[in-house]
Amino acid sequence: EVQLVESGGGLVQAGGSLRLSCAASGDTFDANAIGWFRQAPGKEREGVSCISNSDGSTYYADSVKGRFTMTSDNAKNTVYLQMNSLKPEDTAVYYCAASREVGSLVPQRYDYWGQGTQVTVFS
Repeated sequence: EVQLVESGGGLVQAGGSLRLSCAASGDTFDANAIGWFRQAPGKEREGVSCISNSDGSTYYADSVKGRFTMTSDNAKNTVYLQMNSLKPEDTAVYYCAASREVGSLVPQRYDYWGQGTQVTVFS
Protein backbone atom coordinates (compact mmCIF):
# COMPACT_ATOMS: atom_id res chain seq x y z
CA GLU A 1 0.00 0.00 0.00
CA VAL A 2 1.11 3.55 -0.77
CA GLN A 3 0.43 6.47 1.54
CA LEU A 4 0.27 9.97 0.06
CA VAL A 5 0.28 13.30 1.85
CA GLU A 6 -0.31 16.58 0.02
CA SER A 7 0.74 20.00 1.23
CA GLY A 8 1.20 23.51 -0.10
CA GLY A 9 -2.34 24.60 -0.76
CA GLY A 10 -3.60 28.01 0.24
CA LEU A 11 -5.21 31.28 -0.75
CA VAL A 12 -3.67 33.21 -3.64
CA GLN A 13 -4.62 36.10 -5.85
CA ALA A 14 -5.26 35.49 -9.53
CA GLY A 15 -2.03 35.56 -11.47
CA GLY A 16 -0.07 34.25 -8.51
CA SER A 17 1.69 30.95 -7.94
CA LEU A 18 1.62 28.02 -5.57
CA ARG A 19 3.65 24.84 -5.33
CA LEU A 20 1.97 21.69 -4.11
CA SER A 21 3.92 18.75 -2.73
CA CYS A 22 2.95 15.10 -2.47
CA ALA A 23 5.06 12.88 -0.24
CA ALA A 24 4.77 9.14 -0.80
CA SER A 25 5.59 6.38 1.67
CA GLY A 26 4.96 2.69 2.07
CA ASP A 27 5.17 0.38 -0.93
CA THR A 28 6.24 3.13 -3.31
CA PHE A 29 7.66 0.56 -5.76
CA ASP A 30 4.03 -0.39 -6.34
CA ALA A 31 3.36 2.93 -8.05
CA ASN A 32 4.09 3.26 -11.75
CA ALA A 33 2.64 6.74 -12.04
CA ILE A 34 1.62 9.64 -9.85
CA GLY A 35 -1.15 11.99 -10.82
CA TRP A 36 -2.58 15.28 -9.63
CA PHE A 37 -6.33 15.69 -9.67
CA ARG A 38 -8.69 18.41 -8.54
CA GLN A 39 -12.31 18.67 -7.57
CA ALA A 40 -14.29 21.86 -7.30
CA PRO A 41 -17.61 22.01 -5.41
CA GLY A 42 -20.38 20.44 -7.42
CA LYS A 43 -18.03 19.17 -10.10
CA GLU A 44 -16.48 15.83 -10.90
CA ARG A 45 -12.89 15.09 -10.06
CA GLU A 46 -10.67 15.88 -13.04
CA GLY A 47 -7.13 14.99 -13.95
CA VAL A 48 -4.58 17.80 -13.95
CA SER A 49 -1.27 16.12 -14.65
CA CYS A 50 0.59 12.87 -14.25
CA ILE A 51 4.18 11.66 -14.27
CA SER A 52 5.59 8.28 -15.11
CA ASN A 53 7.94 6.88 -12.49
CA SER A 54 9.88 4.91 -15.09
CA ASP A 55 11.05 7.73 -17.34
CA GLY A 56 9.72 10.94 -15.79
CA SER A 57 7.48 11.73 -18.73
CA THR A 58 4.62 14.06 -17.93
CA TYR A 59 1.19 14.77 -19.32
CA TYR A 60 -1.10 17.73 -18.66
CA ALA A 61 -4.73 18.60 -19.07
CA ASP A 62 -5.30 21.27 -21.70
CA SER A 63 -6.70 23.62 -19.07
CA VAL A 64 -3.36 23.82 -17.24
CA LYS A 65 -0.85 23.24 -20.04
CA GLY A 66 1.77 25.96 -20.07
CA ARG A 67 0.88 27.10 -16.55
CA PHE A 68 1.44 24.02 -14.38
CA THR A 69 4.59 21.92 -14.17
CA MET A 70 4.87 18.54 -12.47
CA THR A 71 8.23 17.27 -11.27
CA SER A 72 9.49 14.49 -9.05
CA ASP A 73 12.32 13.99 -6.60
CA ASN A 74 12.79 10.25 -6.40
CA ALA A 75 15.29 10.50 -3.57
CA LYS A 76 12.61 12.13 -1.43
CA ASN A 77 9.68 10.12 -2.85
CA THR A 78 8.00 13.43 -3.47
CA VAL A 79 6.29 14.96 -6.47
CA TYR A 80 5.53 18.61 -6.95
CA LEU A 81 3.02 20.64 -8.89
CA GLN A 82 4.20 24.15 -9.64
CA MET A 83 1.17 26.25 -10.49
CA ASN A 84 1.71 29.62 -12.13
CA SER A 85 -0.65 32.22 -13.58
CA LEU A 86 -3.42 30.88 -11.38
CA LYS A 87 -7.01 31.64 -12.26
CA PRO A 88 -10.17 31.63 -10.12
CA GLU A 89 -11.33 28.56 -12.04
CA ASP A 90 -8.32 26.67 -10.64
CA THR A 91 -9.98 26.81 -7.23
CA ALA A 92 -10.49 23.24 -6.00
CA VAL A 93 -9.28 20.58 -3.63
CA TYR A 94 -6.15 19.11 -5.18
CA TYR A 95 -5.34 15.44 -4.69
CA CYS A 96 -2.35 13.37 -5.60
CA ALA A 97 -2.82 9.72 -6.42
CA ALA A 98 -0.69 6.71 -7.30
CA SER A 99 -1.42 4.16 -9.98
CA ARG A 100 -0.06 0.67 -10.55
CA GLU A 101 -0.78 1.20 -14.24
CA VAL A 102 0.73 3.59 -16.76
CA GLY A 103 0.05 7.26 -16.17
CA SER A 104 -3.26 8.76 -17.21
CA LEU A 105 -5.67 11.49 -16.19
CA VAL A 106 -8.48 9.03 -15.47
CA PRO A 107 -9.19 8.95 -11.73
CA GLN A 108 -10.56 5.40 -11.87
CA ARG A 109 -7.13 4.11 -12.89
CA TYR A 110 -5.55 5.24 -9.64
CA ASP A 111 -5.30 3.00 -6.62
CA TYR A 112 -4.11 5.21 -3.78
CA TRP A 113 -5.18 8.73 -2.86
CA GLY A 114 -4.06 11.46 -0.53
CA GLN A 115 -6.42 13.49 1.63
CA GLY A 116 -6.28 16.60 -0.57
CA THR A 117 -5.21 20.19 -0.12
CA GLN A 118 -7.38 23.24 -0.78
CA VAL A 119 -6.35 25.81 -3.37
CA THR A 120 -8.39 28.99 -3.53
CA VAL A 121 -7.70 31.65 -6.17
CA PHE A 122 -9.43 35.00 -5.75
CA SER A 123 -9.72 37.78 -8.30
